Amino acid sequence: MEHAVYAGNSYGTLRSELERPARGIVLEIDVQGARQVQETLPEATRIFIEPPSFDALVERLTARGADSPEQIARRLAAAREELEARDEFPHHVCNDDLERAVAEIAQLAATMCPP
Repeated sequence: MEHAVYAGNSYGTLRSELERPARGIVLEIDVQGARQVQETLPEATRIFIEPPSFDALVERLTARGADSPEQIARRLAAAREELEARDEFPHHVCNDDLERAVAEIAQLAATMCPP
């Protein structure tokens, strides 16, 4: 369905994942993947989840301690490009407070897949 190379790593979603029986499917994908999904499924709802600021993103990636400085630099370069694509998405959620951001996404999901 979609595939992308993000910060030097390959990711993708198999079409079969979207063909399985489900009331609603959520994909956690990057901007490249979202653009590919939009081409194939223009009715898909797209939500852009963004950090409160670029500096906050730098802090988060550094504090995690999971990536090398080179990996962090690649992720930040990719993030700069993705943040520029924000306006391509009809919905935006700022991940400044995890609990509130999750609630906002859940509320959007509930409007897409009513009980």
